[in-house]
Amino acid sequence: MQITRPALASAAVAALLLTLGCTTDDLQEPETTDQAADTAEGDWFVQADYQEQIAQRDIEPEGDPAAPWLQAIEPEWVDTEEFARDGGDATVCFSNASVSNPWRVTGWITMQQQVEVLQESGAIGEFRHSDAADDDDQQISDIQAFVDSGECDALIISPSTTATLTPAVQAACDSGVPVIVFDRGVNTDCAVTFIHPIGGYAFGADAAEFLVDNLEPGATVLALRILPGVDVLEHRWAAAQEVFADSELEILGDEFTGGDAAEIKNIVTQYLQRGDVDGIWMDAGDGAVAAVEAFEDAGEPYPVMTGEDELSFMRKWEETGMTALAPVYSNFQWRTPVLAATMILDGEQVPAEWVLPQEPITEADLDEYLERNADMPSLHYAKFGGEDLPGFPDAWRDR
Repeated sequence: MQITRPALASAAVAALLLTLGCTTDDLQEPETTDQAADTAEGDWFVQADYQEQIAQRDIEPEGDPAAPWLQAIEPEWVDTEEFARDGGDATVCFSNASVSNPWRVTGWITMQQQVEVLQESGAIGEFRHSDAADDDDQQISDIQAFVDSGECDALIISPSTTATLTPAVQAACDSGVPVIVFDRGVNTDCAVTFIHPIGGYAFGADAAEFLVDNLEPGATVLALRILPGVDVLEHRWAAAQEVFADSELEILGDEFTGGDAAEIKNIVTQYLQRGDVDGIWMDAGDGAVAAVEAFEDAGEPYPVMTGEDELSFMRKWEETGMTALAPVYSNFQWRTPVLAATMILDGEQVPAEWVLPQEPITEADLDEYLERNADMPSLHYAKFGGEDLPGFPDAWRDR
């Protein structure tokens, strides 16, 4: 099995790179769909991976729909009897890349709440964690410290980057401790299970298809991107280019924003001064409200728009009544690794690659998810999957 790095939380990149200092002096000339198709065939586009993720969107996951964090798409089960142990006093360790953005903060709270449930039931004992603050060297050190302690019965790792963390993950596997990798992947398949939603291609295609379906032929679309060179964000844009290339939409350009709300608003304003913008495609929903506000300030009709399941965007969507979609990179995945740890330590089978469902929030779902999250702050993510945990809603609301 080849492990690839799945979609990185969109808000992660935004929060980390607000200091990029993008300027509107670099606005690109309009890009045609032919150019988009050519670009999609570049270094970041892998046809087989794209086709696999597009197909996985339509595959019914195995497991209970009421617990999507335990569902799996086309799982290949692996035996874990060699890691089975008696008693519920197991020590589970977690090396986290960071909690440097709202998506990761939301997930970390969810994970802690799940841990408390498992501890109260006696399924696990001590839970130890480290936060590398997005520093590869620190995370390598953290992982090594967990391994050297000899006290971790299972080790969960959410890598800060792919290639740099690969040797540390491999070393952890070689120590004999069962390793669980989630969110972002590494270039080794030594982990007992690798947990992630479908991926960036699926996210980008969901957004692009929505625009194609809801805009007239010849309509114009502006793409707003966080930054270049991040694989999963590039996958989102590559998938969109594939979809747009087969449509009659005019792609005005794709602009990097650094996730800065002021920059997003400035870029959209400049395009509106040039002419009509009928649709907005985003590779991340962070800053989506700023894009909407640019249309309001210009007195222009709201665009057909895609954002993400961050509540600030979803609330603006409801307030305006615009035609919109919230693609999702399932935040509930933060529950899965600790549950997987208990399964592995009980000797139960787990999927070698645990692909979780990844379904966008549509207009039909909007009221339901807003009601579920009515007490949550704006930077909370609607599909966090923690409503049934004892700490709901206070743990997430009072972060």
